[in-house]
Amino acid sequence: MATLQDIFGLKGRRALITGSTRGIGAAIAEGLAGAGAHVVVHGTSENAAMAAAESIRSLGGLADPIALDLSVPGAGKRLIDDAEALAGPIDILVVNASAQVNAHLADLTADDLEFQLSVNLKSTVDMLQAVLPRMAERRWGRVVSIGSINQISPKPIVTAYAATKAAQHNIIQSQAREYAQTGVVLNTLAPGLIDTDRNAARKNADPKGWADYCSTVNWMGRAGQSREMVGAAIFLASDACSFMTGETLVLSGGL
Repeated sequence: MATLQDIFGLKGRRALITGSTRGIGAAIAEGLAGAGAHVVVHGTSENAAMAAAESIRSLGGLADPIALDLSVPGAGKRLIDDAEALAGPIDILVVNASAQVNAHLADLTADDLEFQLSVNLKSTVDMLQAVLPRMAERRWGRVVSIGSINQISPKPIVTAYAATKAAQHNIIQSQAREYAQTGVVLNTLAPGLIDTDRNAARKNADPKGWADYCSTVNWMGRAGQSREMVGAAIFLASDACSFMTGETLVLSGGL
């Protein structure tokens, strides 16, 4: 009889979680480590990456830090190579790091667009080009792309960001089909509104306005918490997800 550890356990697996020094990424890194994975935490700040790794170690998990700017050309491939040099072959890639510039299309600058394309799309392609053939050779792999409800229902204020997230999932779907018979599955976890530091300025500047917005944004009438993304991420990263690929799992509080 299969146990929960057999189905959801990640002992012996190595996971790279991009953008995992805070928010959703940090919660997922901690969760995967708690399920037994050796995690590589990543951020743009070396100090933040080291602190995140140390926090996981203090809880008894295995973690190594990497600092790298994913807006730099070729950084995605370098990140995979550096992570494997630290932890060994990467079994689980969680594509969480993202760039979001709030701007209506008429106000979007070329630099803002390029920044979001570089982090959200170009680095994703780089990482997948590097890691997928290696996973396929080992006949096991999981890619979890952290998308957004905006890829399904885009808001005008995040037009470019939403478009990159929709394109990112399109890439996930195409590669899910490409690698479907190799033991490698790729899926998207799409959160709705989550109470992270990305929303802190808006929340702190207008607490009542924030509360009013949260009360109408979904059926539950509240923002989600980073920890509420962890269970779904573990499912998508584990053997439990062996017959699911190219799909989007939406955690939005109901729409």
